[in-house]
Amino acid sequence: MEITTFSFPTTIFFGAGARRELRKFAKSHNVRQPLLVTDVGLPETEAYRLMAKEMDAIWTGQWQSFAGIHPNPNEQDIEDTWEEYRGHGCDGIVGVGGGSGIDGAKALRLKVAFPKLPLPEIPLDKLPERLVPFCAIPTTAGTGSEVGRSTVVTIESLGRKVVFGAPPLMPEMAILDAELTVGLPPHLTAATGMDAMTHCIESFVCPMYHPMCDGIALEAIRMIKEFLPQAFADGTNLQARGQMLMAASMGAVAFQKDLGAAHSLAHPLSTEFGTHHGLANAIVLSAVIRFNGETDKNLYNRVANAMGFCEPSDATTTVAEAIDALNQQIGITQRLKDIGIPHESLSMLADKAFGDGCHLTNPRKCSRDDLLQLYEQAW
Repeated sequence: MEITTFSFPTTIFFGAGARRELRKFAKSHNVRQPLLVTDVGLPETEAYRLMAKEMDAIWTGQWQSFAGIHPNPNEQDIEDTWEEYRGHGCDGIVGVGGGSGIDGAKALRLKVAFPKLPLPEIPLDKLPERLVPFCAIPTTAGTGSEVGRSTVVTIESLGRKVVFGAPPLMPEMAILDAELTVGLPPHLTAATGMDAMTHCIESFVCPMYHPMCDGIALEAIRMIKEFLPQAFADGTNLQARGQMLMAASMGAVAFQKDLGAAHSLAHPLSTEFGTHHGLANAIVLSAVIRFNGETDKNLYNRVANAMGFCEPSDATTTVAEAIDALNQQIGITQRLKDIGIPHESLSMLADKAFGDGCHLTNPRKCSRDDLLQLYEQAW
């Protein structure tokens, strides 16, 4: 039997106001001069103001901030972050923001470990067991990067996103504070929430052995279906915001199993056209579900159960229609053509999607032409 590795080591503080637990990170890891790494848009938000206040209370005058991570982090972002970290003699990292900001902070840890190597040349199999201390604090409920062992960076020389994954990349601490997500606009609440839903569904049906991840994925699917519409409708609902933060983290734990074709389709949409990753997933997900269910009518039975459907005669159609209905409920009505994807680009996108490794663990094998047809269905 193939050996599978299970790893869930991140310490999580959950609850409204949990950002105050950041002082435990400073003390337990002896961090005296941290660099706060975040997205380019976050400094204008209330979430950043709250975090800056907390940083001041812990490290008065001894912390630095870098807000240069773009929505789809690229290699130059990481080089710039490294220069800031090195120039100020920092000894720890606090990543704050959406998946991009936290992924940028994770990638910085690779540069700290191998400062002389370009990011694509860093040997992931030779990372030290412990990297520079890192606390991840999400301000969106989507990627779950705060508990994941991977970071995704666009490598322009390769023309695609690259996943850098290794267990040492997992943050030592994650703080899930619903108060930091209250200001997230409805359209981003929707897109990031559907990113989490895609993680959970794709990881559950992924044909890898990991029953712990399966259980976590199913519970998170239930939570997202219940609480995402509530968080979308009322951004001040701290219960819904908190449950979505937890579900997003659970989704990231679940996709230690791996993902599937929806992510292979979504990644090129981001690198080529700047499409928000969660929105891309939301648009293609139901087409992928229908495609997978054509060869296994029982594949989505337990997903349907988790979504509240007790014994559907056709679980695939039930789940796909439920995803379409959820998208409609939270304002995701677009198809690819509505977000500016030219029809003539679909062939190029299919080439890039086929080169993306996520579809290799899709429950149904995908050809390049299959992926093109899925783009056509979503267009």
